Amino acid sequence: MVSFYSALERRESGVKRLLIVILLGLQAWAVDENAIVNGWLANQTNIQSWSATFKQTRTIKALAQPLVSTGRIWFAAPQNFRWELGTDQTIAIRSNETMLVIYPKFQRAEKYDFENAGRSEWKDALALLQSGFPRSREQLDEQFDLLSVGTNQIIELNLQPKSSGARKLMPQINLLLTTNLLLAGTELVFADGSRMRNEFGNARTNVDVAGRFNLTIPPEFELVEPMKGKAR
Repeated sequence: MVSFYSALERRESGVKRLLIVILLGLQAWAVDENAIVNGWLANQTNIQSWSATFKQTRTIKALAQPLVSTGRIWFAAPQNFRWELGTDQTIAIRSNETMLVIYPKFQRAEKYDFENAGRSEWKDALALLQSGFPRSREQLDEQFDLLSVGTNQIIELNLQPKSSGARKLMPQINLLLTTNLLLAGTELVFADGSRMRNEFGNARTNVDVAGRFNLTIPPEFELVEPMKGKAR
């Protein structure tokens, strides 16, 4: 009988040790999550301007094969950016509270005036285009809920927009980081299940971006303002 109880105690002791190891592992993982996010944000504070090439892969349910394009991006803190997709395909420029999306082949441009837009789904969603460049944990937490952090060959932060309007169009954004906590890419997940993944290369920090955010368009271009009249 003594032997039986001794064996039972040893078994319980082993189970307890296993539970302690698991709990300690979970605690360590939680610390690692914060360390990853905070380390990445610490790197962000040193970036005043940034440029990179990118490969964009769009996955659409109706298409058997994804659409792949290449381009270049420039960013200047705190919010200005310029995306150039392909050769004269699409150019998106944000300068302070105004954004232009330019389609050179069609001689057409769309203007989005954030300052006068009030609250709208489009305003919230378009603001997420600069999601890879928050300046602090407070700024990140103001816009997003952190769903999870995955680590494999690359670190992935899975974020959900806090704005209900933005979530209707773009329910999740995934940020891809290198192992030394630098931005490697973004993946936008849209409400219809399609995805747009941008993988960055040849990144350079604190580069000259003079003239990159000029909003002037040729006079022959048609200019439309999709957000006008839709502000709430």
